[in-house]
Amino acid sequence: MNRRSSTGERTGDEGMNKASFKTMSRHDSWEWPTPQKFYEELDKEFHFNFDPCPLGGVEDGRATLFTSWAGKRVFCNPPYGPEIPKFLARADEAECAVYLVPARTDTRWFHDMVLPKAREIRFIRGRLKFGEGKNPAPFPSMVIVYGRVLSGENRG
Repeated sequence: MNRRSSTGERTGDEGMNKASFKTMSRHDSWEWPTPQKFYEELDKEFHFNFDPCPLGGVEDGRATLFTSWAGKRVFCNPPYGPEIPKFLARADEAECAVYLVPARTDTRWFHDMVLPKAREIRFIRGRLKFGEGKNPAPFPSMVIVYGRVLSGENRG
């Protein structure tokens, strides 16, 4: 279902409208790097060996949906918007899949794909500052964990 934002622009339940995008930075890219220290802490815990959404990757952001995730330890900061469920659907294929996504607990994908299937959901305190954005994201974020952990992994 589409809605109008406070600026009058149409936005979907999973989308980020142009006004929100502009609050993060002045440049025109939709690529927003995961904060490095944040990623490093997750990598130390989960030992990733595959990123299906690398910066500077394929233009459409979906090409890696056709790459096997079987047996991989995946970190995925997918394109935010209607493509999120397509990436979440791949979690079962991976040994371990960890996603950084907007904390949109009112969406179908959250209720159908995250709540019943995730091993763990971590809500991030505050708002992350992605890449070289001048401001924090205009939305809260969460980390979703699917699959198995390595022996000895813990959150401490």
